[in-house]
Amino acid sequence: MHKTLSPEELPVESKTLSKKQRLIQASLFGEAFAQKRNFVGRTMVLWLRTGQGAALRLGVVSSKKVSNRAVDRNLARRRLREIFRQHRAEITAPVDLVIIARRNLLFASHEEVEAEFLRLAGKAGLLDK
Repeated sequence: MHKTLSPEELPVESKTLSKKQRLIQASLFGEAFAQKRNFVGRTMVLWLRTGQGAALRLGVVSSKKVSNRAVDRNLARRRLREIFRQHRAEITAPVDLVIIARRNLLFASHEEVEAEFLRLAGKAGLLDK
């Protein structure tokens, strides 16, 4: 049986994505869209939200445009969250990110999606040089 670690026992460089690191409120998604700072790729659209309270949180959206099957939409969101978690430490700007999955995400490899995320984040000026 696995022992569950308490928050104090987690490694300092833990790559978990806690509830505090997720964008959940609809109003914050609306603010991101209203600021009109987006970067479009083949598998995703990256939106930035700056201003008060921006703290490198992530919101992920996958609509029925991605797929009519819930399992596919959930897979798309999980893939995007995982890539964000892997590269969260490289992002330096105090922004919240909203990533919208596009249909091509389901057909792209993990490496292609990861490369596109890094390209869009670099274009947005989020990555350490």
